Amino acid sequence: MSKKKSFVLRLNEDKMRALEKWAADEFRSTNGQLEWIITKALKDSGRLKSQDPSNEN
Repeated sequence: MSKKKSFVLRLNEDKMRALEKWAADEFRSTNGQLEWIITKALKDSGRLKSQDPSNEN
Protein backbone atom coordinates (compact mmCIF):
# COMPACT_ATOMS: atom_id res chain seq x y z
CA MET A 1 0.00 0.00 0.00
CA SER A 2 1.35 3.43 -0.92
CA LYS A 3 1.72 6.20 1.60
CA LYS A 4 -0.62 9.15 1.34
CA LYS A 5 0.38 12.73 2.04
CA SER A 6 -2.15 15.17 3.39
CA PHE A 7 -2.45 18.83 2.42
CA VAL A 8 -4.86 21.73 2.81
CA LEU A 9 -7.13 22.69 -0.07
CA ARG A 10 -9.28 25.80 -0.02
CA LEU A 11 -12.35 25.95 -2.26
CA ASN A 12 -15.10 28.50 -2.45
CA GLU A 13 -18.48 27.39 -1.06
CA ASP A 14 -20.12 26.81 -4.45
CA LYS A 15 -17.32 24.54 -5.66
CA MET A 16 -17.30 22.65 -2.38
CA ARG A 17 -21.06 22.06 -2.49
CA ALA A 18 -20.82 20.87 -6.11
CA LEU A 19 -17.95 18.55 -5.22
CA GLU A 20 -19.81 17.12 -2.21
CA LYS A 21 -22.92 16.50 -4.34
CA TRP A 22 -20.87 14.82 -7.08
CA ALA A 23 -19.15 12.61 -4.48
CA ALA A 24 -22.49 11.65 -2.91
CA ASP A 25 -23.98 10.88 -6.34
CA GLU A 26 -21.13 8.41 -6.94
CA PHE A 27 -21.14 6.97 -3.40
CA ARG A 28 -17.68 8.33 -2.60
CA SER A 29 -16.36 10.54 0.17
CA THR A 30 -15.39 14.05 -0.84
CA ASN A 31 -11.75 13.09 -0.36
CA GLY A 32 -12.22 9.95 -2.47
CA GLN A 33 -13.86 12.00 -5.21
CA LEU A 34 -10.98 14.47 -5.28
CA GLU A 35 -8.48 11.61 -5.46
CA TRP A 36 -10.45 10.03 -8.33
CA ILE A 37 -10.60 13.35 -10.23
CA ILE A 38 -6.89 13.99 -9.79
CA THR A 39 -5.92 10.41 -10.74
CA LYS A 40 -8.09 10.55 -13.87
CA ALA A 41 -6.64 13.92 -14.93
CA LEU A 42 -3.07 12.68 -14.40
CA LYS A 43 -3.72 9.50 -16.41
CA ASP A 44 -5.53 11.36 -19.20
CA SER A 45 -2.60 13.77 -19.54
CA GLY A 46 -0.04 10.94 -19.57
CA ARG A 47 1.57 12.19 -16.38
CA LEU A 48 0.80 9.08 -14.33
CA LYS A 49 1.98 5.66 -15.37
CA SER A 50 -0.28 2.63 -14.94
CA GLN A 51 -0.57 1.38 -11.39
CA ASP A 52 -1.66 -1.83 -9.73
CA PRO A 53 -5.44 -1.98 -10.43
CA SER A 54 -6.13 -3.05 -6.84
CA ASN A 55 -4.75 0.33 -5.73
CA GLU A 56 -7.24 2.44 -7.69
CA ASN A 57 -10.52 3.95 -6.50
